[in-house]
Amino acid sequence: MASLYENPLISRYASEEMLKLFSPDTKFKTWRKLWIALAEAQKELGLPITDEQIEEMKKFQNNINYEVAKDMEKKTRHDVMSHVHAYGKQCPKARPIIHLGATSAYVGDNTDLIIMYDALKIVRKKLINCIDRLSKFAYEYKDMATLGFTHFQPAQLTTVGKRATLWLMDLLLDLEDIEGLISKMMFRGVKGTTGTQASYLKLFDGNHEKVKKLDELVAKNLGFQKTFPVSGQTYTRKLDYKVLAVLSGIAQSLHKMTNDIRLLQHLKEVEEPFGEKQIGSSAMAYKRNPMRSERIASLARYVIANTQNPANTAATQWFERTLDDSANRRISIPESFLCIDSIIEIAINISSSLVVYPRVIEKRIREELPFMATENIMMEAVKKGGDRQELHEKIRIHSMAAGKVVKEEGRENDLLTRIAQDHAFNLSMVEIESLMDAKLFIGRAPQQVEEFIEEHIKPILEANSCILGVDVELKV
Repeated sequence: MASLYENPLISRYASEEMLKLFSPDTKFKTWRKLWIALAEAQKELGLPITDEQIEEMKKFQNNINYEVAKDMEKKTRHDVMSHVHAYGKQCPKARPIIHLGATSAYVGDNTDLIIMYDALKIVRKKLINCIDRLSKFAYEYKDMATLGFTHFQPAQLTTVGKRATLWLMDLLLDLEDIEGLISKMMFRGVKGTTGTQASYLKLFDGNHEKVKKLDELVAKNLGFQKTFPVSGQTYTRKLDYKVLAVLSGIAQSLHKMTNDIRLLQHLKEVEEPFGEKQIGSSAMAYKRNPMRSERIASLARYVIANTQNPANTAATQWFERTLDDSANRRISIPESFLCIDSIIEIAINISSSLVVYPRVIEKRIREELPFMATENIMMEAVKKGGDRQELHEKIRIHSMAAGKVVKEEGRENDLLTRIAQDHAFNLSMVEIESLMDAKLFIGRAPQQVEEFIEEHIKPILEANSCILGVDVELKV
């Protein structure tokens, strides 16, 4: 057992895939990749850099002498220059041209952008898998009538599947946001100390076109089609806010979904998966707590609150550069991604194995449907000669009395019996019961589910079939 604090996102929640992406090893290997890309582009544009120097750099790209860098950082208090020194130790021939013309933000900012870009693609992949599992659930239960709630008070009927499409609708909007963000992601590129590219202009003897080409070549080498057209020393920190705001949107959606599931589990209508040997409470052995949904809610609140960090950072940057963003970004950006990664994985797990209890749902419908059916009953009675105004008043009186029986005496709803015994309605119990089919009260819910999945979800799943099938096994 560790004797020092461990981040639970690492030990309990986030996936290995996301943890590796935000690891120091990935960061520092990307730094070296960026230094190689810069040297290659500079050589291509005519600077005196040799193939031998570049090959030497490539040889040690993934073999980082961390101890040398660590010892140097203790002296310099500068992480980038410590790694430049360490790389130069391994590559004596390339040492003079490593980091040529660049500032720390060249490797720092561009690496952050590369990692965020890759992380967004992981989030997108898992989000689509969550949509896939949830859409299967929605379609399976598209016809199953259930009591709808407004203000968590009984309302008109809907279906179990239609309710799930409300969760899907939110996730669809989130997917559109994340895809829009991915498509617009830009590279910082090679911009120099204050964003003016002055050092590169000096290297290329005032040739502006070569400096512009250098920016383009390095970006394309790293997989980006566009660079920020202007920047200070760093790219605008508003991008960090935009990224974390999209993650916050996903957190909001899944928080809402799992809040609904927690309420449904209380009603014993729908439950999240519950392991064979899972313990709900250390004291109350009978309990089946919605632990997974609660974990999503807990982590989601962290992601939502964490958007304040990049918002405040973007607002407080001074001129071309200030360093009060650095320590905050090292924590807020990775942790938001690690949280959302865990949240979506838990949501995939829940959506894959939701348990529905039809008899409980039917019982609750039977308790409330008589009140909802009174309009249909009244219309049928009018057809048989009744007075609409008189019948309306009688239904009001009978409803109040039946409600009192349910609430104050704890007995079953006897509204239909009262109506059947009232000669003003001229309806038998059999005739009244025929008006009580739940399917008469769900409107177009089944058709809405079919249309929504066919028109909006299916095209996404078909276009992304190669990334479907993500299996999730929770750590705890």
